[in-house]
Amino acid sequence: MLISAYLGGMARAATTSDVFNAVADLHRRRILDALISGEKAVGALVGDLAMSQPRVSKHLRVLSEVGLVRCRAEGRHRVYRLAPENLHPLHAWLGKYEWAINDRLDRIDDYLQHLQGQGDGSDT
Repeated sequence: MLISAYLGGMARAATTSDVFNAVADLHRRRILDALISGEKAVGALVGDLAMSQPRVSKHLRVLSEVGLVRCRAEGRHRVYRLAPENLHPLHAWLGKYEWAINDRLDRIDDYLQHLQGQGDGSDT
């Protein structure tokens, strides 16, 4: 089943099989945040995130399937690391909206300068 949203001319499946749906989940974003500092074993992620091991493993599987994390065996443990290069589709999509954010920030800055200018004149 396809959703009607198009990215780059292609419809996305309504599953967790793409970067957009994978990062839509708060728990998976928390895992990505925890991996920013470097590799971590599943047990370390369980402790960091206060989630059960099966739940962390489930989310890591989704993140692995879309290529956002990589796994390697270290003895009996699985160690995960971030694969940030695969966030590119999300980054490119968000980049289209950067102008809108910057425009709003510029307007806030102009307004604050205007307010400061009013304050400077009333003190004398």
